[in-house]
Amino acid sequence: MPPSLRVKVHHGVERAIGDKLVEQVGGCDLFVTTYALANRDREHLERVHWRRVVLDEAQFVKNPATKQSQAVRSFVSARRIALTGTPVENRLTELWSIMDFLNPGYLGPAATFRRRFAVPIERYHDEQKAEQLRSLVRPFVLRRHKGDPSIKVELPEKFESREYCHLTREQASLYESCVARMLKDVDESSGMHRRGLVLSSLIKLKQICNHPAQALKDFDPDAGTPPDPARSGKCVRILEMLDEIVASDEKALIFTQYRQMGHLLSLMLRHEFGRDILFLHGGTPQGGREQMIEQFQEMGAERPVMILSLKAGGVGLNLTAASHVFHFDRWWNPAVENQATDRAYRIGQDKNVQVHKFVVRGTLEERIDEMIESKTQLAHSIVGSGERWLTELSTDDLRSILTLRDDAVDDIS
Repeated sequence: MPPSLRVKVHHGVERAIGDKLVEQVGGCDLFVTTYALANRDREHLERVHWRRVVLDEAQFVKNPATKQSQAVRSFVSARRIALTGTPVENRLTELWSIMDFLNPGYLGPAATFRRRFAVPIERYHDEQKAEQLRSLVRPFVLRRHKGDPSIKVELPEKFESREYCHLTREQASLYESCVARMLKDVDESSGMHRRGLVLSSLIKLKQICNHPAQALKDFDPDAGTPPDPARSGKCVRILEMLDEIVASDEKALIFTQYRQMGHLLSLMLRHEFGRDILFLHGGTPQGGREQMIEQFQEMGAERPVMILSLKAGGVGLNLTAASHVFHFDRWWNPAVENQATDRAYRIGQDKNVQVHKFVVRGTLEERIDEMIESKTQLAHSIVGSGERWLTELSTDDLRSILTLRDDAVDDIS
């Protein structure tokens, strides 16, 4: 940033409002604030006629009904820019929302867009409609890929691999019981109740695949003693891999969907390696967040691992000290996982980056991973919504996807 640029950060309890805010804006070139404060201080920010409004991580306005989305749309501005690595995370209506911020009305009302584009493309894979939408959006998009020649020379290589794990016998028993109970219950229910049963069971199955203690909640988080890693095939494997990484003085990021699993992993790793393990999650205050990032980036082998909850740490962080990225449990949304990987694989990275995606053999994790890999279009349009698309499957389809295969259990457990 040029040293002559006058910057004002609008944040904290001492931030200006009313006439003082307007005065501050008049005395700076760049005024920076958060989406939350854009909504909270909306009546004050609306008093300014902005020359330009720029949204970073613009996927935060993907839902036009949210208050923060409505707030940024209300600001008067001659020019608007949106920056995002994931213009579509779940549904095409998210692309509509960002475009409607930039050029209100260009893609028509939301209901018309859904009927004209979203339903034909997402549900029926209408290539003609997809191309028509691309042609409408393309003139307004300045896009850079990491594969572009001008960028590729600045970045090292990225290698992705699946790390296949097995269930322990305890995990297999819990898994089979959960599937049997769910299949019985969904046959006797319908509508929203059925969808709720399927979704809650899927979450339970993913937790069982992570570690029985997460599903059973049979540990004391305040005791300081971690649950036995040997109860989980995933935990055994990640400890083996991290042992090599730490011994080589390399650094790793571990992403998990669940805050509770992040806490379990931090206890296990601290006990195993005798090092401080950083854990960034949604409850981490801003000051603590910045301190963790600095420690991870600057402190070398003393802070070899950072665990991050996917929602809190998946965007907006520069963690190029890491040369390994672990996706411990899967979000089943390629765009979200790629955003998380990009915390390490970004401009400024000078090492090759190894991305390890954990998959438990013979379980729903392997089946859904196969579906994502074999049906790219499905991954971007349907699977992108996380687990919710599974709630619409028939009982027979659920049985096919969820039933435990013979190769799921490690013979030595």
